[in-house]
Amino acid sequence: MVKLNEMIIEAKKYIESNLVDIPDIGMILGSGLGVLGDEATNKNVIDYSNIPNFPVSTIEGHKGRFIFGEIANRKVAIMQGRFHYYEGYSMKEVVFPIWVMRALGIKKLIVTNAAGGVNTDFVPGDLMLINDHINFMGQNPLIGSNLHDFGTRFPDMSNAYSSSMRDIAKKASADLNIQLKEGVYVSMTGPAYETPAEIKMARILGADAVGMSTVPEVIAANHAGMDVIGISCITNMAAGVLDKPLSHDEVIRTADEVKDKFIKLVMAIIKRM
Repeated sequence: MVKLNEMIIEAKKYIESNLVDIPDIGMILGSGLGVLGDEATNKNVIDYSNIPNFPVSTIEGHKGRFIFGEIANRKVAIMQGRFHYYEGYSMKEVVFPIWVMRALGIKKLIVTNAAGGVNTDFVPGDLMLINDHINFMGQNPLIGSNLHDFGTRFPDMSNAYSSSMRDIAKKASADLNIQLKEGVYVSMTGPAYETPAEIKMARILGADAVGMSTVPEVIAANHAGMDVIGISCITNMAAGVLDKPLSHDEVIRTADEVKDKFIKLVMAIIKRM
């Protein structure tokens, strides 16, 4: 585990050497949602491929770069693209950027994703504030030796999506008159979309949206003592809800259709953080 610590510090030092100001807020933008990064001012762009020990995004809709800049007068570190377990990365590689951001001093994290609607009251284009999650990935990024420099061996997950941060998001949505649903996100490994039977099971267990990311990052962020807000863009209804096939093209298309609403909401949240 000493080697992992060294890898984190090496990546942190490289990023620091390319920055003037250290950001306050970290952001992870999911499939089709990377457009928010274009709203940043005073930008400094660093490709993941240039950062020591960093994985590289391989999925359409993920640009694979950090944008350091300002949004709503707050200094932010924006990940335009994330890493997924289904890409063949280990869980520790998936959450490596979380540890690097925490090593930089970032204590607040906004994580977003494109998700399938499990709750039949949802429609594509809805935005859902995540209030809890269910981990159906069969893995946990904290398995193995504990990174004591970041957190305890057994982190508490009872407030994984900070209640105070969720209040900020609700106030921002109310002020903008943007409807913000709220619910539980369930993560599965992918890359195949879930079957109708799996979605039925998820609904019975209390899930409102399903996706293939976010949960590992939120676990690592909580372990490292970060406050988290999670927002899902419901880009399609999950398998069996509607009688239609699922495709990544639909995910990207719907995310593009709601980008203005998404940008306004997240910028308002940042302003209040």
